Amino acid sequence: MADTMLAIEGFSLERQGPVFDEPVAVGAIIGLAGLDGHGQDEFLETLAGLRPPGQGLISKRTQAAMRPIGSFRAAAANGVVYLPRDRRTMGIFPNLSVYDNFAIASLKRDLKGLFINIRARRQRYERFRDQLSIVARDPDLPITGLSGGNQQKVLLARLLARDPDVLLLNDPTRGVDVATRQVLYSVFRQLADDGMTLVVLSSEIEEAVMLCDRLLVFRERQLAARLTGHDKTPERVIAAMFGRPS
Repeated sequence: MADTMLAIEGFSLERQGPVFDEPVAVGAIIGLAGLDGHGQDEFLETLAGLRPPGQGLISKRTQAAMRPIGSFRAAAANGVVYLPRDRRTMGIFPNLSVYDNFAIASLKRDLKGLFINIRARRQRYERFRDQLSIVARDPDLPITGLSGGNQQKVLLARLLARDPDVLLLNDPTRGVDVATRQVLYSVFRQLADDGMTLVVLSSEIEEAVMLCDRLLVFRERQLAARLTGHDKTPERVIAAMFGRPS
């Protein structure tokens, strides 16, 4: 268990469903796939502490021990962060600036007494702006003035500014252009190389196969297949999604 970041034990989305165990290593990129409504979204939300499992326990490694993740607050306090699929309704604050959208989750870091250290906030933003290639002519303007891809990068920067150990991504390249996708792929791989654990739900099979070390395919709210190595192909993913022999 020394290299395990997340331990998923006796897990099922259903109270009476078949269970599975899934240790997730430090620095791994785990992919989630399945037809819409077949459980992969719920599984990711359970990892984020947004919903309880039907059965089982999810634990996250800390310096002292493995700690259970039973709520969104507990997940966040233990270094697990979540990027939702719908950035417009669940991610951005449309009336706030790029700076404020970036800093809102790490505001305490910028406080000096009763005042906000504007310089520290800008320096932190500039670090992630460069890492993620964010294009924002004037970060003091509303975030809605940015392209969809740059809005997504700001949301990702917001999460990374919290120095997480585990990054949960719900369809992170949905609705962004090809250039932005390539930037995000490169960032995800670098984060994993640096020791961060990523769990990525992707609605695009080729993307999931290309990006992830291991794929968990869901069907009818159950784990239908676990694919790694040479078995991790689009054909096998599709077969598992439709319950066909591969």
